[in-house]
Amino acid sequence: MKQSLDLRFGQHLTITPQLQQAIRLLQLSSVELQQEIQEALESNPLLEEGEDEAAEAKTEDNAGETAPADETETAGAENDDPETPEIEIENPSMAEDEVADADWDEGFEPPIASSVRSGNDELPDIDARNSPPQTLRDHLLWQMQMTPFSDSDKQIAQALIDAINEDGYLGCKLDEIQQLLAKHGPVELDEIEAVLHQIQNFDPLGVGARDLAECLRLQLKALDPATPLIEHAASLATPANLALLAARDYTQLRRDLRLAPPELQQAIQLIQRLNPRPGGNVQATHAGYVVPDVIVRKVRGVWRAELNGEVAPRLRINRLYERMIHRGDSSADNRYLQDQLQQARWLIKSLASRNETLLKVARTIVDRQRAFFDHGPEAMKPLVLHDVAEIVEMHESTISRVTTSKYMLTPRGIFELKYFFSSHVATADGGTCSATAIRSLIKKLVEDESSVKPISDSKIAEILERQGINVARRTIAKYRESMSIPPSSQRKSIT
Repeated sequence: MKQSLDLRFGQHLTITPQLQQAIRLLQLSSVELQQEIQEALESNPLLEEGEDEAAEAKTEDNAGETAPADETETAGAENDDPETPEIEIENPSMAEDEVADADWDEGFEPPIASSVRSGNDELPDIDARNSPPQTLRDHLLWQMQMTPFSDSDKQIAQALIDAINEDGYLGCKLDEIQQLLAKHGPVELDEIEAVLHQIQNFDPLGVGARDLAECLRLQLKALDPATPLIEHAASLATPANLALLAARDYTQLRRDLRLAPPELQQAIQLIQRLNPRPGGNVQATHAGYVVPDVIVRKVRGVWRAELNGEVAPRLRINRLYERMIHRGDSSADNRYLQDQLQQARWLIKSLASRNETLLKVARTIVDRQRAFFDHGPEAMKPLVLHDVAEIVEMHESTISRVTTSKYMLTPRGIFELKYFFSSHVATADGGTCSATAIRSLIKKLVEDESSVKPISDSKIAEILERQGINVARRTIAKYRESMSIPPSSQRKSIT
């Protein structure tokens, strides 16, 4: 084979580590960004959290005034003021103790947690907030230990509690539990039934039920017997009647229960006040916090978007460590500081780029959706990623990343940036209407409808057509289902 040298030209895309970091920071939410910055501050000695300029100037002023203040006090001690009355102290040690106690009282306040439960129940329960989450199983096992069960009944109760799901329902049949317990000895089905009745008296009310009807009956049983129409509500809490209630077949329910429409309505309202998932009151869940990245305000009649300064702290380079870097030194310590300095500069530059891109996109959205901020969702304009990408001169993928998990605080509430993007529907005059505006119109029509005769999807399509918006019935159904609005047959109330 003959060897030769060839010169070829080509293009290829190389993503540098700095670009990878910038892309990764761009798609982080505000909470994730704070965690990322905190980890960087803990691992990189060249990074530090910068204070505000006003705070730094105040600190420098206080530092400069310290020495003169001391000199003034010294001069005042040497030159006694003749007009100042002298105070005689009989016991100097007692006076020193009183001064020390006064300083202690001024410098330290009693902890809030000590008085949280004593007087004001509206104060936050710090112990409960900082304690580890308690599961429904732990809550039931604790009550089991407080109940005078025998050893065999405790074994049965523990097996039953293990079979209760997160909603509070018994997830298997009693004969299956009997087969499981038969490995340790014979157990009668009546014993399991008796222990189950004891567990059904535990907190929360309705726990250990085998179906929805039994769960509702357990909660009705705990109510005051003098509650109006509690007997009719108990008759309504059967599998057959609950199926009719779910289907809105009020005529058959009145016929079966022999109730007048007002009485049936009150019985249904009593059922609706009960909890169909009692385990949800105990099952601990971690709340998902939303921190707005952008704040929108109206300044002199113009809507303006600004970044939330509390989302991420200001970072800067630690000058002390930066001065420790020696140019041309190849020692391990010097190379480490150089690497950390480079990473710190990359992070600060990536954060600045992220904030600049986010602010550009947010201001473009506010400029295009001014009608929404003035008049509400009904005035939302059609907007897609391509429209914003053309204005800010960026790729659509970048716009998608910067609008994911980013939130905007407005006078109308907190919205994700993606909320302001929606497809368009043609109108009769040749214009376009936003899908978000159509959803808002559908929701408003359903809220204003008659509960006796709710409007159907076809009727909603006709109403919108008279307003110049051509929307098919199946599109109305799709928008309605996306807002969790049931069909007209299930929105009908008792006549």
